[in-house]
Amino acid sequence: MGKKQQSQKVELPTPGELRLLQVLWRIREGAIEDIVLASGEHPPPNYKTVQAWLRIMERKGQVDHRQEGRAFIFRPLISRGDLHRLSIRHLLARYFTGSRSKLLVALLSDERISREELRKIEELVRNRRKELS
Repeated sequence: MGKKQQSQKVELPTPGELRLLQVLWRIREGAIEDIVLASGEHPPPNYKTVQAWLRIMERKGQVDHRQEGRAFIFRPLISRGDLHRLSIRHLLARYFTGSRSKLLVALLSDERISREELRKIEELVRNRRKELS
């Protein structure tokens, strides 16, 4: 009943869904009450609201559940890394016409880039060139 096909296209989460995913990544899995308590929000999110969001997220392929007694135990289906890649692809397509170089130019043009960040980017580019050679 709670199984999702991995071939389903995953949508980017809304800010509220992202907060729930962050909780689930931290606790790995949990019942709605566990998720509400682990949210660390004061006041905590409403139980019914979290329940509704989790059902929506399940339809979107972001979470799955299994039944344990009377409780549904939810777990994330999308990892942080998967979400990072999905977000970057969305950003590229929507704002940079799919051009990675335009995105990189925009990042490098930002005056707030630190020497350390620039050094890391240079190292990543060098390593990627070696992989492609």
